[in-house]
Amino acid sequence: MKDGQKPPLRLDSMDADPIKQFAQWFQDAEQAEIVPCNAMTLATSSRQGKPSARMVLLKELDERGFVFFTNYESRKAQELQETPFAALLFSWLSLSRQVRVEGAVEPLGADESDLYFASRPRGHQIEAHASSQSQVIKDRIFLEQQFQDVTRKFEGQGVPRPPHWGGYRVVPELLEFWQEGENRLHDRLRYRRDHADHWVIERLAP
Repeated sequence: MKDGQKPPLRLDSMDADPIKQFAQWFQDAEQAEIVPCNAMTLATSSRQGKPSARMVLLKELDERGFVFFTNYESRKAQELQETPFAALLFSWLSLSRQVRVEGAVEPLGADESDLYFASRPRGHQIEAHASSQSQVIKDRIFLEQQFQDVTRKFEGQGVPRPPHWGGYRVVPELLEFWQEGENRLHDRLRYRRDHADHWVIERLAP
């Protein structure tokens, strides 16, 4: 084994719960000071099956799934309306690790979205009102003017969550943990739900 190379992944060393296993790897990424370690690629597709992908931030994680927030009028939200399934990719290259997630997507309740929105910096709250995400605009001056208009509108008061902004949860049906191996003998351990809604762990060829 080369210096710094991790030992191969073993099925018996993995947590039976993939969310708990992900949390362990996420903690490793935090301790390695990967910034931002919660960055993830979100892939969606249109009704016609045309895919698109972008980087978003994981904001919450529990046994129910992976949560992110966005404008409900954005392209990603429109595609999730048409095809409510998504794939996520976490890539922690300095640790020679990746995690893939696939699953159905559900919108968060208004209370959950309100709670997170209230925790955001004020400038981010204002931006959620000012930006018509994914829409064509004239120029940057227009965007900055919109931001200033919203800033004046809510001067001296709290900024409420706009109705077109909120969260989604990716409910995992499949998670794959990838770790680099010597001679490209990479480890790929996949968790998938069986018909009894139990997690099955399988090794995939690299």
